[in-house]
Amino acid sequence: MGTFDKFADDPNADRIPPGQTLVKGFPVLTYGHTPQLAREEWTCRVFGVIDCEHVFTWDDLLAMHQTKVTCDIHCVTRWTKLDMEWEGVRFTDFLQEIERKCGCIPGEANFVLQHAEGGYTTNTPISHLLDDNVLLAHTYDGKPLEPDHGGPVRMLVPRYYFWKSAKWLNGFEFLSRDRPGFWERYGYHNNGDPWQEERFSH
Repeated sequence: MGTFDKFADDPNADRIPPGQTLVKGFPVLTYGHTPQLAREEWTCRVFGVIDCEHVFTWDDLLAMHQTKVTCDIHCVTRWTKLDMEWEGVRFTDFLQEIERKCGCIPGEANFVLQHAEGGYTTNTPISHLLDDNVLLAHTYDGKPLEPDHGGPVRMLVPRYYFWKSAKWLNGFEFLSRDRPGFWERYGYHNNGDPWQEERFSH
């Protein structure tokens, strides 16, 4: 039986969105090169329609409150994995640090464009990032997040398809108007709700 085998009569069937298949492993799906960045070299630039630009370091991230989250992940390529264990900094806690460094987030900052190594981006309304399980994740299953899965730090936005959780995160751009990210420009849905099967814009 392979990674994408279905589980017959699964008691968690109500946790699997339409069109998805439960998996045992953690598939690696990457477009282009996989960056190899040491944790201590990681930085995250915060910029856009905020009072000032700031760059956070790995040490800055570790100094923030750390949160553990167990959640289900749904990929647009139709796999779902349940009860994944992550650790990192809640985006809401990260926002507090941004406000401490840069002042209050202006009211016109309605959207966030996640930036990642290699020029990858994905867009989200800021309201989509305020759930308690949205993390800047650096640990998976009790171990440092591997590069194949987006380490040293990736976004974790469990409510939406997994492409909305940028691997190799290195920046947040705050926007007054929405701007499509990489896959959104190539026809992926702007929202990406797995329960609504929002896979493609058409």
